Amino acid sequence: MEGTNCEQETFDAFRRLGADPEFVHLKQLEGRDTLAGENRSLDDYQILMFPGGFSAGDYVRAGAIFAARMKASSGRDLARFIDEGKAVGGFCNGFQIMVELGILPAFDSAMSEHPEAVLHANDSGRFECRPTLLKHVNRGKCAWTGKLEENEIRLIPSAHAEGKFMLPAERERGLYERLFDEDRIVFRYSDPSGDVEAPYPYNPNGSKFNIAGITNDGGNVFGLMPHPERVFFRNTHPDWYRRRVGPEEGDGRKIFESVLEYVMKRF
Repeated sequence: MEGTNCEQETFDAFRRLGADPEFVHLKQLEGRDTLAGENRSLDDYQILMFPGGFSAGDYVRAGAIFAARMKASSGRDLARFIDEGKAVGGFCNGFQIMVELGILPAFDSAMSEHPEAVLHANDSGRFECRPTLLKHVNRGKCAWTGKLEENEIRLIPSAHAEGKFMLPAERERGLYERLFDEDRIVFRYSDPSGDVEAPYPYNPNGSKFNIAGITNDGGNVFGLMPHPERVFFRNTHPDWYRRRVGPEEGDGRKIFESVLEYVMKRF
């Protein structure tokens, strides 16, 4: 769909690790306005990745139009894809799309009928583009972070205007408890010491409990507001030109390695 970004960086990350990624337009899944041989099915793949950006210009709500189109044409296929344990990921706008689709948080099924959460406008009231520190707090459920240690801190850049993760006010206490108890929270914004209650600017959007990324009950669906594909290599880190030291590997690489390892073992 028009308005996406960083799909090339995401494609390259998977390709550099030996996968065989493919760009797929929504129309190819819909079977509409395509040439012979261009139609695609989710059954052709083991990983579905929603890119960042501002799909459809963020009209209505961020990710809402992309999600509505996909749910109408491929909703049942997507729910089956998830139930089969195949991996679904989304960064930034991709996370917003997944929330609108109802595949995150997905408290009681692979895909809820209506969104169960929202990624709301940042508390600052503006687009926040900055390096952010993320503490990996998942205890082992998320397939996308299996190669990361618990409590490890990674620098992953943020670039969004609507990233404040919120749950329905009348049910939020119980739902947040479920996220924690069921090991669904994957990353929380932190400061360099690992304090996951650090305020702005460490938390760029005001998300409660500094939540930056979550997973579903099966651990195969993962959404994250910051952009790990932008730090696949160390030389794209903001401090690289000052330091020029450290490993070649960037802080986002292990996320891609983790999901590929999961898929290769399972399928």
